[in-house]
Amino acid sequence: MKSFRLSYIHIVLIHCIIALVVFAIPFLSKVLALLILIIGVSVVFKTKNKNNEVLLVAAYLVGIEVFLRMTGGNLNNEYAKISVIFFMLLGMMYSNFSLNAFIYWFFLILLIPGIIIVSIVDYDLDVKKALFFNLSGPVCLAICSIYTFKRKILFSDLQNIVLAIGLPILTTTVYLFLYNPSVKDVVTGTQSNFETSGGFGPNQVSTILGLGIFIFFSQLVLFSKTKKEIILNGLLLLFVSYRGVVTFSRGGIITGVVMIACLLVLLYFFSNAKGKSKFIPVFIMTGLMGIGIWTYSSIQTSGLIDKRYANQDARGREKKSQLSGREEIIESEITFFLDNPITGIGVGMGKEMREKSFGTAVASHNEITRMLAEHGLFGVLGLLILFITPFILYIYNKQHLYFLSFFVFWLLTINHAAMRIAAPAFVYALALLSVQVKIPEKAKDSRG
Repeated sequence: MKSFRLSYIHIVLIHCIIALVVFAIPFLSKVLALLILIIGVSVVFKTKNKNNEVLLVAAYLVGIEVFLRMTGGNLNNEYAKISVIFFMLLGMMYSNFSLNAFIYWFFLILLIPGIIIVSIVDYDLDVKKALFFNLSGPVCLAICSIYTFKRKILFSDLQNIVLAIGLPILTTTVYLFLYNPSVKDVVTGTQSNFETSGGFGPNQVSTILGLGIFIFFSQLVLFSKTKKEIILNGLLLLFVSYRGVVTFSRGGIITGVVMIACLLVLLYFFSNAKGKSKFIPVFIMTGLMGIGIWTYSSIQTSGLIDKRYANQDARGREKKSQLSGREEIIESEITFFLDNPITGIGVGMGKEMREKSFGTAVASHNEITRMLAEHGLFGVLGLLILFITPFILYIYNKQHLYFLSFFVFWLLTINHAAMRIAAPAFVYALALLSVQVKIPEKAKDSRG
Protein backbone atom coordinates (compact mmCIF):
# COMPACT_ATOMS: atom_id res chain seq x y z
CA MET A 1 0.00 0.00 0.00
CA LYS A 2 1.48 3.36 -1.03
CA SER A 3 1.77 5.99 1.69
CA PHE A 4 -0.31 9.09 1.06
CA ARG A 5 1.70 12.30 0.78
CA LEU A 6 0.42 15.78 0.03
CA SER A 7 2.18 17.76 -2.68
CA TYR A 8 3.70 21.16 -1.97
CA ILE A 9 0.93 23.00 -3.79
CA HIS A 10 -1.74 21.13 -1.79
CA ILE A 11 -0.02 22.08 1.48
CA VAL A 12 0.07 25.71 0.34
CA LEU A 13 -3.65 25.61 -0.52
CA ILE A 14 -4.51 24.09 2.87
CA HIS A 15 -2.76 26.99 4.63
CA CYS A 16 -4.68 29.49 2.52
CA ILE A 17 -7.94 27.74 3.43
CA ILE A 18 -7.07 27.85 7.15
CA ALA A 19 -6.97 31.66 6.92
CA LEU A 20 -10.35 31.72 5.16
CA VAL A 21 -11.99 29.40 7.71
CA VAL A 22 -10.67 31.30 10.74
CA PHE A 23 -11.68 34.62 9.17
CA ALA A 24 -15.22 33.27 8.75
CA ILE A 25 -15.36 31.57 12.18
CA PRO A 26 -12.87 33.33 14.54
CA PHE A 27 -13.46 30.87 17.41
CA LEU A 28 -11.69 28.17 15.38
CA SER A 29 -8.42 30.00 16.00
CA LYS A 30 -8.43 28.69 19.58
CA VAL A 31 -9.25 25.19 18.31
CA LEU A 32 -6.31 25.46 15.89
CA ALA A 33 -3.95 26.46 18.71
CA LEU A 34 -4.93 23.39 20.74
CA LEU A 35 -4.83 21.08 17.72
CA ILE A 36 -1.24 22.06 16.89
CA LEU A 37 -0.21 21.23 20.45
CA ILE A 38 -2.08 17.90 20.55
CA ILE A 39 -0.91 16.75 17.10
CA GLY A 40 2.63 17.90 17.85
CA VAL A 41 2.83 15.91 21.08
CA SER A 42 1.37 12.78 19.45
CA VAL A 43 3.83 12.97 16.54
CA VAL A 44 6.84 13.35 18.84
CA PHE A 45 5.68 10.50 21.11
CA LYS A 46 5.05 8.24 18.11
CA THR A 47 8.40 8.92 16.42
CA LYS A 48 10.37 9.33 19.66
CA ASN A 49 11.94 12.36 17.97
CA LYS A 50 14.13 10.20 15.70
CA ASN A 51 14.27 12.90 13.02
CA ASN A 52 14.11 16.00 15.23
CA GLU A 53 10.34 16.25 14.90
CA VAL A 54 10.31 18.70 17.82
CA LEU A 55 12.06 21.23 15.60
CA LEU A 56 9.32 20.94 12.98
CA VAL A 57 6.56 21.37 15.57
CA ALA A 58 8.34 24.27 17.26
CA ALA A 59 8.97 25.90 13.87
CA TYR A 60 5.27 25.69 13.04
CA LEU A 61 4.37 27.27 16.39
CA VAL A 62 6.84 30.07 15.71
CA GLY A 63 5.35 30.71 12.28
CA ILE A 64 1.73 30.70 13.41
CA GLU A 65 2.16 32.73 16.63
CA VAL A 66 1.30 36.12 15.13
CA PHE A 67 -1.71 34.66 13.31
CA LEU A 68 -3.05 33.17 16.53
CA ARG A 69 -2.50 36.41 18.41
CA MET A 70 -4.22 38.60 15.81
CA THR A 71 -7.19 36.21 15.65
CA GLY A 72 -7.52 35.68 19.42
CA GLY A 73 -6.35 32.07 19.30
CA ASN A 74 -3.51 32.31 21.82
CA LEU A 75 -4.39 30.91 25.23
CA ASN A 76 -2.12 33.63 26.63
CA ASN A 77 0.52 36.01 25.25
CA GLU A 78 3.37 33.61 25.97
CA TYR A 79 1.59 30.53 24.57
CA ALA A 80 3.99 30.07 21.63
CA LYS A 81 7.17 30.58 23.67
CA ILE A 82 6.04 28.25 26.45
CA SER A 83 4.98 25.62 23.89
CA VAL A 84 8.32 25.88 22.07
CA ILE A 85 10.18 25.48 25.37
CA PHE A 86 8.04 22.43 26.16
CA PHE A 87 8.85 20.76 22.83
CA MET A 88 12.56 21.51 23.16
CA LEU A 89 12.61 19.88 26.61
CA LEU A 90 10.64 16.95 25.19
CA GLY A 91 13.23 16.66 22.42
CA MET A 92 16.05 16.62 24.97
CA MET A 93 14.28 13.83 26.85
CA TYR A 94 14.30 11.65 23.72
CA SER A 95 17.48 12.82 21.98
CA ASN A 96 19.62 14.30 24.77
CA PHE A 97 21.76 17.37 24.15
CA SER A 98 25.44 18.30 23.81
CA LEU A 99 27.34 18.73 27.08
CA ASN A 100 29.12 21.64 25.42
CA ALA A 101 25.81 23.51 25.48
CA PHE A 102 26.55 24.32 29.15
CA ILE A 103 27.33 27.88 27.98
CA TYR A 104 23.59 28.46 27.53
CA TRP A 105 22.82 26.98 30.95
CA PHE A 106 25.27 29.58 32.23
CA PHE A 107 23.36 32.24 30.30
CA LEU A 108 20.20 31.22 32.20
CA ILE A 109 22.07 31.49 35.52
CA LEU A 110 23.12 35.04 34.60
CA LEU A 111 19.43 36.03 34.52
CA ILE A 112 18.88 35.09 38.18
CA PRO A 113 20.40 38.21 39.88
CA GLY A 114 17.98 40.46 37.98
CA ILE A 115 15.09 38.29 39.22
CA ILE A 116 16.32 38.44 42.84
CA ILE A 117 16.64 42.23 42.77
CA VAL A 118 13.10 42.85 41.55
CA SER A 119 11.77 40.25 44.01
CA ILE A 120 13.35 41.72 47.17
CA VAL A 121 12.95 45.44 46.48
CA ASP A 122 9.57 46.85 47.50
CA TYR A 123 8.25 48.19 44.23
CA ASP A 124 4.61 48.52 43.18
CA LEU A 125 5.10 45.93 40.47
CA ASP A 126 3.39 42.73 39.36
CA VAL A 127 6.57 40.64 39.62
CA LYS A 128 5.14 37.51 38.00
CA LYS A 129 3.85 39.46 35.00
CA ALA A 130 7.11 41.39 34.65
CA LEU A 131 9.20 38.20 34.72
CA PHE A 132 7.04 36.44 32.12
CA PHE A 133 6.97 39.47 29.82
CA ASN A 134 10.71 40.17 29.94
CA LEU A 135 12.28 36.74 30.44
CA SER A 136 10.12 34.39 28.36
CA GLY A 137 12.13 35.40 25.26
CA PRO A 138 15.64 34.93 26.70
CA VAL A 139 14.63 31.66 28.41
CA CYS A 140 13.08 30.38 25.17
CA LEU A 141 16.28 31.28 23.31
CA ALA A 142 18.48 29.47 25.86
CA ILE A 143 16.40 26.27 25.92
CA CYS A 144 16.17 26.17 22.11
CA SER A 145 19.93 26.76 21.87
CA ILE A 146 20.70 23.93 24.28
CA TYR A 147 18.72 21.56 22.07
CA THR A 148 20.17 22.73 18.74
CA PHE A 149 23.78 23.21 19.89
CA LYS A 150 25.96 21.32 17.34
CA ARG A 151 23.04 18.98 16.55
CA LYS A 152 23.70 17.40 13.14
CA ILE A 153 21.13 17.93 10.40
CA LEU A 154 20.99 17.81 6.60
CA PHE A 155 20.48 21.12 4.80
CA SER A 156 17.37 19.69 3.10
CA ASP A 157 15.91 18.83 6.52
CA LEU A 158 16.74 22.32 7.76
CA GLN A 159 14.78 23.70 4.81
CA ASN A 160 11.78 21.63 5.90
CA ILE A 161 12.03 23.28 9.31
CA VAL A 162 12.30 26.71 7.68
CA LEU A 163 9.29 25.93 5.49
CA ALA A 164 7.36 24.84 8.61
CA ILE A 165 7.79 28.44 9.77
CA GLY A 166 6.88 29.83 6.36
CA LEU A 167 3.61 28.02 5.67
CA PRO A 168 1.68 29.55 8.62
CA ILE A 169 3.21 32.92 7.68
CA LEU A 170 1.40 32.43 4.36
CA THR A 171 -1.79 31.83 6.37
CA THR A 172 -1.16 35.12 8.17
CA THR A 173 -0.68 36.92 4.84
CA VAL A 174 -3.91 35.55 3.37
CA TYR A 175 -5.76 36.60 6.54
CA LEU A 176 -4.35 40.13 6.21
CA PHE A 177 -5.75 40.30 2.68
CA LEU A 178 -9.17 39.11 3.88
CA TYR A 179 -9.11 41.57 6.80
CA ASN A 180 -8.07 44.46 4.56
CA PRO A 181 -8.45 43.73 0.83
CA SER A 182 -7.97 47.37 -0.23
CA VAL A 183 -4.80 48.96 1.12
CA LYS A 184 -5.54 52.19 -0.76
CA ASP A 185 -8.70 52.80 1.31
CA VAL A 186 -7.04 52.72 4.75
CA VAL A 187 -3.60 54.30 4.26
CA THR A 188 -3.75 58.01 5.14
CA GLY A 189 -0.36 58.68 6.71
CA THR A 190 3.16 57.32 7.09
CA GLN A 191 2.82 55.81 10.55
CA SER A 192 2.69 52.03 11.15
CA ASN A 193 -0.75 50.87 10.04
CA PHE A 194 -2.93 48.59 12.21
CA GLU A 195 -5.55 48.15 9.47
CA THR A 196 -3.07 46.65 7.01
CA SER A 197 -1.63 44.57 9.88
CA GLY A 198 -4.84 42.71 10.68
CA GLY A 199 -5.63 44.92 13.67
CA PHE A 200 -2.52 43.62 15.44
CA GLY A 201 0.84 45.26 16.22
CA PRO A 202 2.47 46.27 12.90
CA ASN A 203 5.93 45.72 14.39
CA GLN A 204 5.29 42.03 15.12
CA VAL A 205 3.44 41.51 11.82
CA SER A 206 6.27 43.16 9.88
CA THR A 207 8.81 41.01 11.74
CA ILE A 208 7.15 37.71 10.85
CA LEU A 209 6.41 38.76 7.26
CA GLY A 210 10.03 39.86 6.84
CA LEU A 211 11.06 36.36 7.90
CA GLY A 212 8.50 35.00 5.42
CA ILE A 213 10.09 37.03 2.62
CA PHE A 214 13.42 35.32 3.30
CA ILE A 215 11.82 31.87 3.56
CA PHE A 216 9.98 32.05 0.25
CA PHE A 217 13.01 33.63 -1.44
CA SER A 218 15.19 30.70 -0.32
CA GLN A 219 12.47 28.28 -1.40
CA LEU A 220 12.35 29.96 -4.82
CA VAL A 221 16.11 30.11 -5.41
CA LEU A 222 17.26 26.83 -3.84
CA PHE A 223 14.32 24.42 -3.76
CA SER A 224 12.15 25.08 -6.82
CA LYS A 225 12.75 22.02 -8.99
CA THR A 226 10.03 22.54 -11.62
CA LYS A 227 8.61 25.50 -13.55
CA LYS A 228 5.36 25.18 -11.57
CA GLU A 229 7.26 25.46 -8.28
CA ILE A 230 9.26 28.44 -9.57
CA ILE A 231 6.03 30.26 -10.52
CA LEU A 232 4.28 29.29 -7.27
CA ASN A 233 7.16 30.33 -4.99
CA GLY A 234 7.67 33.51 -7.00
CA LEU A 235 4.02 34.48 -6.52
CA LEU A 236 4.14 33.62 -2.80
CA LEU A 237 7.26 35.77 -2.41
CA LEU A 238 5.60 38.72 -4.14
CA PHE A 239 2.40 38.32 -2.09
CA VAL A 240 4.14 38.13 1.30
CA SER A 241 6.53 40.96 0.39
CA TYR A 242 3.75 43.33 -0.66
CA ARG A 243 1.68 42.75 2.48
CA GLY A 244 4.82 43.16 4.58
CA VAL A 245 5.74 46.49 2.97
CA VAL A 246 2.26 47.98 3.43
CA THR A 247 2.27 47.39 7.21
CA PHE A 248 4.38 50.59 7.14
CA SER A 249 6.57 49.02 9.82
CA ARG A 250 10.09 49.15 8.43
CA GLY A 251 12.11 46.96 10.81
CA GLY A 252 10.88 43.54 9.74
CA ILE A 253 11.07 44.25 6.02
CA ILE A 254 14.57 45.69 6.18
CA THR A 255 15.58 42.63 8.21
CA GLY A 256 14.16 40.29 5.54
CA VAL A 257 16.09 42.10 2.80
CA VAL A 258 19.34 41.93 4.79
CA MET A 259 18.77 38.20 5.37
CA ILE A 260 18.45 37.66 1.61
CA ALA A 261 21.62 39.68 1.00
CA CYS A 262 23.52 37.55 3.55
CA LEU A 263 22.32 34.34 1.90
CA LEU A 264 23.35 35.52 -1.56
CA VAL A 265 26.80 36.54 -0.28
CA LEU A 266 27.43 33.14 1.33
CA LEU A 267 26.09 31.27 -1.69
CA TYR A 268 28.31 33.30 -4.03
CA PHE A 269 31.54 32.89 -2.05
CA PHE A 270 31.06 29.17 -1.48
CA SER A 271 30.08 28.37 -5.07
CA ASN A 272 32.50 27.14 -7.71
CA ALA A 273 33.07 29.04 -10.97
CA LYS A 274 30.14 27.28 -12.67
CA GLY A 275 27.86 28.08 -9.73
CA LYS A 276 28.91 31.72 -9.65
CA SER A 277 27.99 32.15 -13.31
CA LYS A 278 24.38 31.25 -12.41
CA PHE A 279 24.16 34.17 -10.00
CA ILE A 280 23.74 36.79 -12.72
CA PRO A 281 20.13 35.74 -13.54
CA VAL A 282 19.41 35.36 -9.79
CA PHE A 283 20.61 38.91 -9.09
CA ILE A 284 18.63 40.25 -12.05
CA MET A 285 15.47 38.37 -10.96
CA THR A 286 15.86 39.58 -7.35
CA GLY A 287 16.32 43.17 -8.48
CA LEU A 288 13.33 43.11 -10.82
CA MET A 289 11.07 41.55 -8.19
CA GLY A 290 12.17 44.14 -5.64
CA ILE A 291 11.47 47.01 -8.05
CA GLY A 292 8.10 45.49 -8.97
CA ILE A 293 6.99 45.07 -5.34
CA TRP A 294 8.06 48.58 -4.40
CA THR A 295 6.45 50.21 -7.45
CA TYR A 296 3.12 48.44 -6.84
CA SER A 297 3.25 49.29 -3.10
CA SER A 298 3.97 52.93 -3.94
CA ILE A 299 1.00 53.09 -6.33
CA GLN A 300 -1.35 51.43 -3.81
CA THR A 301 -0.29 53.84 -1.03
CA SER A 302 -0.23 56.94 -3.25
CA GLY A 303 3.49 57.36 -2.63
CA LEU A 304 3.17 57.36 1.17
CA ILE A 305 5.33 54.25 1.50
CA ASP A 306 8.21 56.13 -0.18
CA LYS A 307 7.86 58.87 2.43
CA ARG A 308 7.72 56.33 5.24
CA TYR A 309 11.07 54.80 4.30
CA ALA A 310 12.51 58.29 3.73
CA ASN A 311 11.44 59.08 7.36
CA GLN A 312 8.98 61.75 6.25
CA ASP A 313 5.41 62.53 7.25
CA ALA A 314 2.48 62.58 4.81
CA ARG A 315 3.38 66.14 3.75
CA GLY A 316 6.97 65.19 2.96
CA ARG A 317 8.48 66.86 6.04
CA GLU A 318 11.36 65.02 7.71
CA LYS A 319 10.47 63.51 11.07
CA LYS A 320 12.53 64.45 14.11
CA SER A 321 12.88 60.84 15.25
CA GLN A 322 14.65 58.23 13.11
CA LEU A 323 13.40 55.33 15.26
CA SER A 324 9.75 56.26 15.86
CA GLY A 325 10.54 57.78 19.26
CA ARG A 326 12.50 54.81 20.57
CA GLU A 327 15.67 56.87 21.09
CA GLU A 328 14.34 58.14 24.45
CA ILE A 329 13.76 54.58 25.67
CA ILE A 330 17.27 53.53 24.60
CA GLU A 331 18.82 56.60 26.27
CA SER A 332 16.93 55.91 29.51
CA GLU A 333 18.15 52.30 29.58
CA ILE A 334 21.75 53.32 28.99
CA THR A 335 21.38 55.79 31.88
CA PHE A 336 19.91 53.05 34.13
CA PHE A 337 22.89 50.83 33.25
CA LEU A 338 25.46 53.54 34.00
CA ASP A 339 23.76 54.23 37.34
CA ASN A 340 23.56 50.50 38.23
CA PRO A 341 26.44 48.84 36.29
CA ILE A 342 26.86 45.71 38.44
CA THR A 343 23.40 44.35 39.23
CA GLY A 344 21.19 46.46 36.99
CA ILE A 345 17.80 47.77 38.11
CA GLY A 346 16.01 44.40 38.06
CA VAL A 347 13.83 42.57 35.57
CA GLY A 348 10.90 44.68 34.33
CA MET A 349 11.91 47.79 36.27
CA GLY A 350 12.80 49.76 33.14
CA LYS A 351 9.12 50.13 32.24
CA GLU A 352 8.19 51.15 35.81
CA MET A 353 10.98 53.72 36.09
CA ARG A 354 10.09 55.23 32.71
CA GLU A 355 6.53 55.68 33.95
CA LYS A 356 7.87 57.81 36.81
CA SER A 357 10.14 59.77 34.46
CA PHE A 358 7.96 60.16 31.33
CA GLY A 359 4.49 59.72 32.83
CA THR A 360 3.77 56.65 30.67
CA ALA A 361 4.85 53.02 31.14
CA VAL A 362 6.67 52.34 27.86
CA ALA A 363 8.07 48.84 27.32
CA SER A 364 11.51 48.45 25.77
CA HIS A 365 11.79 47.63 22.07
CA ASN A 366 15.52 46.92 22.31
CA GLU A 367 16.61 43.69 23.99
CA ILE A 368 20.27 44.74 24.10
CA THR A 369 19.77 47.94 26.10
CA ARG A 370 17.09 46.21 28.23
CA MET A 371 19.58 43.49 29.19
CA LEU A 372 22.15 46.14 30.11
CA ALA A 373 19.70 48.23 32.15
CA GLU A 374 17.92 45.42 33.98
CA HIS A 375 20.80 42.92 34.42
CA GLY A 376 23.90 45.14 34.55
CA LEU A 377 27.23 43.31 34.30
CA PHE A 378 25.39 39.97 34.19
CA GLY A 379 23.54 41.25 31.13
CA VAL A 380 26.84 42.22 29.49
CA LEU A 381 28.19 38.69 30.03
CA GLY A 382 24.94 37.18 28.72
CA LEU A 383 25.07 39.27 25.56
CA LEU A 384 28.72 38.31 24.97
CA ILE A 385 27.70 34.63 25.11
CA LEU A 386 24.92 35.23 22.58
CA PHE A 387 27.16 37.19 20.21
CA ILE A 388 30.32 35.11 20.30
CA THR A 389 29.16 31.47 20.60
CA PRO A 390 27.44 31.17 17.16
CA PHE A 391 30.54 32.47 15.34
CA ILE A 392 32.82 30.03 17.18
CA LEU A 393 30.56 27.18 16.03
CA TYR A 394 30.41 28.55 12.48
CA ILE A 395 34.19 28.30 12.12
CA TYR A 396 33.72 24.51 12.05
CA ASN A 397 30.33 24.60 10.32
CA LYS A 398 30.84 26.39 6.98
CA GLN A 399 28.11 24.33 5.26
CA HIS A 400 25.45 26.18 7.26
CA LEU A 401 24.38 28.47 4.40
CA TYR A 402 21.67 30.11 6.50
CA PHE A 403 23.91 30.86 9.49
CA LEU A 404 24.51 34.54 8.79
CA SER A 405 20.88 35.15 7.77
CA PHE A 406 19.58 33.55 10.97
CA PHE A 407 22.00 35.46 13.18
CA VAL A 408 21.18 38.76 11.46
CA PHE A 409 17.44 38.11 11.87
CA TRP A 410 17.91 37.69 15.62
CA LEU A 411 20.21 40.69 15.96
CA LEU A 412 18.13 43.15 13.94
CA THR A 413 14.81 41.94 15.37
CA ILE A 414 15.82 42.34 19.01
CA ASN A 415 16.88 45.90 18.20
CA HIS A 416 13.46 47.03 16.99
CA ALA A 417 10.94 44.50 18.38
CA ALA A 418 12.76 43.05 21.42
CA MET A 419 11.65 39.43 21.96
CA ARG A 420 7.88 39.89 22.03
CA ILE A 421 7.40 36.84 19.82
CA ALA A 422 9.17 33.47 19.73
CA ALA A 423 10.69 33.90 16.25
CA PRO A 424 14.02 35.61 17.15
CA ALA A 425 14.71 33.08 19.93
CA PHE A 426 14.05 30.03 17.75
CA VAL A 427 15.77 31.35 14.62
CA TYR A 428 18.85 32.24 16.68
CA ALA A 429 18.97 28.64 17.89
CA LEU A 430 18.79 27.34 14.31
CA ALA A 431 22.09 29.14 13.66
CA LEU A 432 23.76 26.70 16.11
CA LEU A 433 22.86 23.55 14.15
CA SER A 434 25.64 21.53 12.56
CA VAL A 435 24.43 21.52 8.96
CA GLN A 436 25.54 19.20 6.17
CA VAL A 437 24.67 19.82 2.54
CA LYS A 438 23.26 16.71 0.80
CA ILE A 439 25.86 14.11 -0.06
CA PRO A 440 25.85 13.84 -3.89
CA GLU A 441 25.37 10.07 -4.13
CA LYS A 442 22.51 10.16 -1.64
CA ALA A 443 20.92 13.32 -2.93
CA LYS A 444 18.19 11.50 -4.83
CA ASP A 445 17.07 9.48 -1.82
CA SER A 446 17.08 12.36 0.67
CA ARG A 447 14.94 14.81 -1.28
CA GLY A 448 11.99 16.08 0.69
